Amino acid sequence: MPTDDQYARLLTFRTRLREFDRWSRDAAAAQGLTHAQHQLLLVVRGCGEPTGPTIGQLAAYLLVRHHTAGELADRVTELGLTERVRDRADHRIVRLRLTRKGQEVIEDLSAVHLAELRRLAPVLGDL
Repeated sequence: MPTDDQYARLLTFRTRLREFDRWSRDAAAAQGLTHAQHQLLLVVRGCGEPTGPTIGQLAAYLLVRHHTAGELADRVTELGLTERVRDRADHRIVRLRLTRKGQEVIEDLSAVHLAELRRLAPVLGDL
């Protein structure tokens, strides 16, 4: 059975997670993006696929349905942050990749997120 101290630590951890999430949403909004659009850019940049993720992979990373990921990809593409490209090996497959503008936006957002995580590290480490 958890102790009172463990309950207090869990509460602190969950509170810090919610605070970070709110801070992250505000950081995305400052760039003119929704939280989901920011997360999409992070998937495209961080997924490890050199040719970019497919919509199905995007949906898996974001924990959303395929059609939701497709609609989100459409909106981010309309903003000029990503582009859809046909896979060279299989032209039936469409992948997302960052435009120059998208690369700049995700670099800026990731830099401030990493700085915020470094700031929070001592607090989270105490948990």
